[in-house]
Amino acid sequence: MNSIIIGANSVIAQGIIKQITPKSESIIAISSQPFSNIQDTIQTILCNYSSDSISHVVNKIKRLNLTSIDRVYICNGVLHNETIKVEKRIEDINPEAFMALMNSNALTPILWVKALLPLLRHQQCTVTVLSARVGSINDNHLGGWYSYRASKAALNMLLKSASIEYAKRAKGVKILAFHPGTTNTPLSEPFQKNIPEDKLFTPKFVALQLEKIICRLKTDGQLSFLDWQGQDISW
Repeated sequence: MNSIIIGANSVIAQGIIKQITPKSESIIAISSQPFSNIQDTIQTILCNYSSDSISHVVNKIKRLNLTSIDRVYICNGVLHNETIKVEKRIEDINPEAFMALMNSNALTPILWVKALLPLLRHQQCTVTVLSARVGSINDNHLGGWYSYRASKAALNMLLKSASIEYAKRAKGVKILAFHPGTTNTPLSEPFQKNIPEDKLFTPKFVALQLEKIICRLKTDGQLSFLDWQGQDISW
C-alpha cells in the first residue's frame, strides 16, 4: 500500500502514519513545517501550500513512479492560533481571521484535490479529508464559531463538487469527509474542559477508527461525510 499524508506534522496525521506504517510499502509525508520525530523510512516533502508549490510536489510524486497510490490523507486545518480566536458572538468576527481559516480549512484541501486529479485518474484510491461536524448546517444548534463552521461547510461543498467530477474523470477514487471527534490535540485543548473522558479521543484511536471505515468504503462516486463511528453526518 502506498500512501500520501498532507499536513503530516499534525497530531492526527502522526497517528495515521503510525497506524498505516506496518501495512505500507511507501509513505510520502508532506508538511509546511520541518519534520520532527518521523521515521527515516518515510519520504518527507516540504510545501508552503501555495498553488505553485502544491503542483511542484505533485510533479515530484509523479516522478517517483509509484506502482499505485492507495490512500491520500489531507489533514490541513486551523481552528485557532496566537492571532485567531473562535468567535463566541457575531461581534467577534474578524475579516482577516475569517479569510485565514477559509484558506487553511477549505481552499488548501481543494487545491490538493485539484492537483492530485491527474495522478489519481487511473488509481483505486481513497482520499480522506479532515472535516468537522460543526461544518454541518443542520447540526448547528449552538451558533458561534462563525469562521470555523463556515470554512468546514465550504470544504464540504467543495468536496461534494469534486466528488461529482472525480466520478467522471477518476472513477476509482472515493472521497471521504471525515469528522474525527474531539481528539486530544493542541487544536482542541482550550475546549476540553467539558468533554467527557470517554469522548476525548487519542490520535491512535482516531486513526484506528478511520482505518476501519476506509476498509468498508465502496467507490460509489459519492462524497461520504462520516464521523469516527462511521455514521453519516447531516449536511
